Amino acid sequence: MKVVIVEDELAASENLAYMLNNLQDKLEVLAVLDSVKTAIDYFSKNQEADLVFMDIHLADGLSFEIFDAVKIDAPIIFTTAYDQYALKAFKLNSIDYLLKPIDEDELEVSLAQFKGQLEGKGLINNQVEGLLSLLQDQKKTYKSMYLVHHRDELIPLKTDKIAYLYIENGIVKAVTKDRQTHIIEQKLEDVENELDPSDFHRLNRQFIVQRDSIAGIKQYFNGKLIISVMPPHEEKVIVSKAKATEFKNWMNH
Repeated sequence: MKVVIVEDELAASENLAYMLNNLQDKLEVLAVLDSVKTAIDYFSKNQEADLVFMDIHLADGLSFEIFDAVKIDAPIIFTTAYDQYALKAFKLNSIDYLLKPIDEDELEVSLAQFKGQLEGKGLINNQVEGLLSLLQDQKKTYKSMYLVHHRDELIPLKTDKIAYLYIENGIVKAVTKDRQTHIIEQKLEDVENELDPSDFHRLNRQFIVQRDSIAGIKQYFNGKLIISVMPPHEEKVIVSKAKATEFKNWMNH
């Protein structure tokens, strides 16, 4: 099996290639492409791949832009760190995906699905257009307000007033831009899926930040980042090395 990997994070592409070689005999990685530009250049000249693994978010744009410039005949498995609204769109368009960080068991299932079906699964224009349309439609349904307790009443808390959310002793707390703290009676994972990912980002297991509330970013040891937020948070907010590239890509868009 001949594979092309489109991925801008070196550690992620190396890990994927390692797992693929563990799972598949006689596998050859033809190329690792780290940008929309290099992918367009490669696929305009080469169509030898049996299967393509493609990250959505590349350093110079979204991988969907590749299909505007060149046709890819091979089946595509997208790799994505996006939340569930995107995954729903992939399913509806019959486009396979793997959620990052990639689990080897899920990778094995995807490989099994594509074995013996390596022809005629390339993306066509209306599939890409349909996917983008679904993504745009879904953006209209993000949460705009939470009802929160304040003394003996419920008050509306608009999401555009939230600076960040964090977990403390198992309780999700939302801190507003005017330094008020409110309890959100949901799991942080559920809150994450309800918020617009263009405005909010999950930094780690405990913390979600709103873009405009990021006051500074510092390099930390072992490739980690320390994020300063406003209003200030009493503990260090750390982004792991594994999530640092994803966070930087989000900040650049």
